[in-house]
Amino acid sequence: MVSLKFVLTLAASPLGVSVEAFGRMGSSFVPSSTVVPTTKLEATPDAGAGGEATAPVNSRRAAIGSLAGIAVSPFLLPVLPANARLEGVNKPELLPSEPGLNVIQVEKFLTKGQEKRMNDLLTKLETDTGYRVRVLCQAYPRTPGLAIRDYWNLGKEGQKDDKYVVLVVDEFGGKGNVLNFNVGEGVKFALPNVFWTRLTSKYGTTFFVKENGIDLAITNAIEAIVSCLRSEDQYCVNVPEEGVSLRSLGL
Repeated sequence: MVSLKFVLTLAASPLGVSVEAFGRMGSSFVPSSTVVPTTKLEATPDAGAGGEATAPVNSRRAAIGSLAGIAVSPFLLPVLPANARLEGVNKPELLPSEPGLNVIQVEKFLTKGQEKRMNDLLTKLETDTGYRVRVLCQAYPRTPGLAIRDYWNLGKEGQKDDKYVVLVVDEFGGKGNVLNFNVGEGVKFALPNVFWTRLTSKYGTTFFVKENGIDLAITNAIEAIVSCLRSEDQYCVNVPEEGVSLRSLGL
């Protein structure tokens, strides 16, 4: 299988918004990058039985300690070709007229039934736990870009509510990992960086999408996140197996 690369310090975004324009580095809604990474971490999916290059991490302390000394951004994301520089986008006209949706599909990757079920699942998660998980399906440059921050009220300067995850789904012409996560500071302790690395490596690769469909990639990723955030410990470093129970999803 093809090795994946993940960037730790980022400069641009599939949303088409620069870090400086979008908010504070660390706790804010910091866009992901496809260009000019200053630090890289390489992961080789075929290095072990689980398709990971890193050794298993079995405790919260070990997971955090394994990243000591590295200046890590709020999430790990796949690198696209070096020439794929993304220009800034701010298109509020692409936002839905209905307020408060958890799932926005500028690009239709999910059926209406899948979209409704996921929206209801995330609404119940927020009600029960306070964690806000949002999904944006796009095909850059067809994206609301910066406008999504105001619609979802996320990543604003001085904002105290940082318990959020935003999944940006974009195929980028089949040249990159389709799952891009923007993670608030309030989630990083429950779901550390190693979790996001494993999640994107498991469901976001072009191989998985080709074999199973992008809708299953999105659904499996979201159900894994919900299951972890609803677990007794509210903590995961490993990705739950497919077919999690309805009870673990709060249904």
